[in-house]
Amino acid sequence: MKNQLISIVLPVFNEEAGIQATIDTLLNYIEQQEERYELVFVDDGSKDKSAAIINHAISQHDNIKLVEFSRNFGHQLAITAGLEYTKGDAVVVMDADLQDPPEVIPQMIEKWHEGYEIVYGKRMQRDGETIFKKFTAKMFYRTFKKLATIDMPLDVGDFRLMDRKAVHQLVKLHEQDPFVRGQVTWIGFKQTSVQYHRQERIAGETKYPLSKMIQLALDGITSFSMKPLRFVNIFSIVPFVSGVFSLGYLIASGNYSLASVGVTVLLFTLGLLMLSIGILGSYLGRVLDQVNNRPRFIVSKTEGFQERNKGIHDFSARQMNN
Repeated sequence: MKNQLISIVLPVFNEEAGIQATIDTLLNYIEQQEERYELVFVDDGSKDKSAAIINHAISQHDNIKLVEFSRNFGHQLAITAGLEYTKGDAVVVMDADLQDPPEVIPQMIEKWHEGYEIVYGKRMQRDGETIFKKFTAKMFYRTFKKLATIDMPLDVGDFRLMDRKAVHQLVKLHEQDPFVRGQVTWIGFKQTSVQYHRQERIAGETKYPLSKMIQLALDGITSFSMKPLRFVNIFSIVPFVSGVFSLGYLIASGNYSLASVGVTVLLFTLGLLMLSIGILGSYLGRVLDQVNNRPRFIVSKTEGFQERNKGIHDFSARQMNN
């Protein structure tokens, strides 16, 4: 066990207020463990001093690494890039704001030693979040479970440990807008959970406002479910049939206003059509992203790596050779 290397991937976006506390907490945790550790921070185009603080820590500790994006590409791609830069026998993904407590990692490692290849953290309590966010998160997970073709566990985020062979399969997926927790479920392997208490942020503000939460939900559903497309067919029939029967009833009863009936049916039909077009557009947008075949992210520079790990480091070379 002492020779095992555990990589911890931490996506970072404007975490200047709390990143030093995160580094100190993780270094203190590492000192008490038997395994060897590397911390791989991925700066997702931060505009503050997050990268500078991490670079200072790199100058003092050779087990801290930094991958810097050329701009903000998003939390899920930051996780994806971090996985490609790791060398560990197992990889832990956690947020850089200490909402995912390091004290849970030994429990994950214990399950890993029992033979589980993926161990995810199941949130039993969420501190520091509004009732609205807790409610919408709960509804998303349950809606996703009903719609998706995969059986993703409820109330889990990206906080998890993955065996090297699971990471190897995960980085082979090349979706432009990845939904990592869905991808981890999709690749299979022997999975289990450990329960934990999700803590309040130590500093700063959430990097997942409502708009980003909605986008993440759309990415997740359109990645792993075709049911919304089937709903489009239903929506195209329902308003027409409803309109015909309603109009027939009103005409037969003689109690109607032609203008009000026409406007009501028109608005109802147009609303459903717009919803249907929006769903189709989400799927077509994903197809367009894949067809464009652009790099999913661009790394401007790296710090702390003694050698070039296999992965995105070799992306340009692979493209040139092809």
